[in-house]
Amino acid sequence: MSKIAFLFPGQGAQAVGMCRELDQELPAVKDLFDRAAEVLGIDLRKLCLEGPAEALEATDVSQPAIFVASLAALESLKATSPDVVAACQGAAGLSLGEYTALTFAGALDFEAGLEVVRRRGQAMQAASLASPSGMVSVLGLDEAKVDELCARVAPHGRIWKANMLGPGNIVVSGDAEALGHVEPIAQELGAMKVVRLAVAGAFHTPLMKPADEQLAEVLNRVEVRAPRIPVYSNVDASPHDDPGAIREILVTQVLQGVRWDESMRRMIADGFDTFYEIGPGRVLTGLLKRIDRKTPCTNVPAR
Repeated sequence: MSKIAFLFPGQGAQAVGMCRELDQELPAVKDLFDRAAEVLGIDLRKLCLEGPAEALEATDVSQPAIFVASLAALESLKATSPDVVAACQGAAGLSLGEYTALTFAGALDFEAGLEVVRRRGQAMQAASLASPSGMVSVLGLDEAKVDELCARVAPHGRIWKANMLGPGNIVVSGDAEALGHVEPIAQELGAMKVVRLAVAGAFHTPLMKPADEQLAEVLNRVEVRAPRIPVYSNVDASPHDDPGAIREILVTQVLQGVRWDESMRRMIADGFDTFYEIGPGRVLTGLLKRIDRKTPCTNVPAR
């Protein structure tokens, strides 16, 4: 028997038009958007289906939008392959996607999860506006070389490793001034490509303060339960079942790097051999292929 795990995408996966077909076909998806409108006080359905792109890409909108779109994609899998959903024994999500994974696993109710995600997006957007910053993807360097890169860039501004996504795929975050010096040094060290990411700020670094404190306040007001299946954390690549520990880890995640590569390797070592990426985009499918080519990952799109 296969050991199935679900993966949920993070910010950047959004696209205008996501969920258009699902919203027409599945009453459960219509219900998700109706409930989201009550929680958020905005027409998230219209933003997902019609845009405009600049509104959908704002951190405080894109995070709840991807959360809902991923759960909409999950509803499509429930409709077509309920046996797969019932057989799922573990989950993980990239950054924001960890909240979707926890909601699927029963640790958070939909409304509570959506409210936390909204406040998280608002807090991260505010922290981003407080200081010019951003994120840059560095392809083709191992972690030791990226450490050297950060050390050489550091005289120009604050910079950290933010996302360890897979072999030769690491994202650095930091001050805008520092990021301006990344490409020439990265190329000197042998990087194949350097790409500036279309995000508002230096996520998963100390520059996100005080977003962590604001998130902690929200998390303390909502019920968090023990997940019914293991959900592997971005912070330490391990599952947790204590609600207090889950709260603390979600707060820590705002300021610390995402250990996605390690999380996937840990899940594979724990016996997971069949993965599904559920939600908009195909980023996680591509990352898993680079981490372990033999492990299959099926994409369940938010079409």
